[in-house]
Amino acid sequence: MTAAPLALLGARTATGELVDVAIADGRISQVVPGGTLPATPATASRDLTGYVLLPAPAEPHAHVDKALLADRVPNRTGDLAGAIEAIEAIYPSMTDDDILDRARRAVSIAIAHGYTQIRSHADCGDTHGLRSVQALAQVRKELGGLVDLQIVALMRASTTGPDGANQLAMLRDALACGADLVGGAPHLEPDPMRAIGQFFDVAGELGRDVDLHTDEETVASTAGLAEMARIVLTTGFPHLVSAGHCVSLGVQDEATARRTAEQVAAAGIAVIANPQTNLYLQARDDVTRKPRGLTAIRVLLDAGVTVAAGSDNWRDPFNPMSRIDALETASLMVSAGHLLPDAAYRSVSDAVREAMGYEPVRIAPGSPAHLLAVQAGSLVEAIAAGPAQRLVVRGGAVVAQTTVTTVLHPALVPVTA
Repeated sequence: MTAAPLALLGARTATGELVDVAIADGRISQVVPGGTLPATPATASRDLTGYVLLPAPAEPHAHVDKALLADRVPNRTGDLAGAIEAIEAIYPSMTDDDILDRARRAVSIAIAHGYTQIRSHADCGDTHGLRSVQALAQVRKELGGLVDLQIVALMRASTTGPDGANQLAMLRDALACGADLVGGAPHLEPDPMRAIGQFFDVAGELGRDVDLHTDEETVASTAGLAEMARIVLTTGFPHLVSAGHCVSLGVQDEATARRTAEQVAAAGIAVIANPQTNLYLQARDDVTRKPRGLTAIRVLLDAGVTVAAGSDNWRDPFNPMSRIDALETASLMVSAGHLLPDAAYRSVSDAVREAMGYEPVRIAPGSPAHLLAVQAGSLVEAIAAGPAQRLVVRGGAVVAQTTVTTVLHPALVPVTA
């Protein structure tokens, strides 16, 4: 998409400055004090008075193929096992058209909320085949000018059971027909450590990045994340590696967690927290003193690990409540993850792009013009309120704009002198 020159006028940055931003050839060309950017006939302009201007968010961990299924597929028990049972029961009715329709709708919501890059896992396995990968590849082709969509081949069937060789062959087929990354859930395998090794072997063979669901349980002895770090450090694995969830790290003793975090940092593995889904799914059997269902965010950050945050499940049996909005995820990283607002927003923007291998975005000359303007007076207000009124710019082009009209009872309208 080639965008015409664009000027964003009178916006407030996350640090409080009022600025005008000029954009040309898909990048920010100037950032000057508000009200000082000269108008030019060839430049379209948008008045962003009353808006905060931010680097656009990116989504590091979604399941777009399962999006918007919550009403059709209730999770009767509310836990992870119940979600898996529910999704497997509906596989036969998930036609190609069904997956495509829901994926298009979900990605459209994501774009309207500000996402310019999305990584989605796509279920693969003997009961589902490659339909999800193929459907998401089609959505990527259709919406390529509006969003970057990375696809992870999420192996749902066991690769370490009796049919493991066939499942690994299907993983290779998924990567050949549209998936970008190797994925799986080793902690659900009969032999988790062997499964991790096999996933890395396939990724190394085909030159692919790795993104594994890792230790998604509140069991302190689970150590898949440490094994991933060991493999990277001992083999020199040269591609990007992400570990999603890593819930067990949050219930381990501090010394063990810090030791693992240091190894993860040395290996350059990014950890992706998914606060909403894990707060929803985990610790259902604990009546009191419930574990929080989050990874050890502060321990990881202290060790220098890139910690990104995802919204994970977009209204499906694993989490029926998502608004498909990075501001919702950032809010949870503040309230449940105990990050300050600026760090929480970094976890859904800069940190995500680092984990996904994309160029960073700044409100500065030379940066890619992937931007989100939200009607709010500050970053804190934007995260807290999640206002619907937004303008989304990708590569210098306006790809979405939401406007809202509120009519108040006269008694509620402020009196002005």
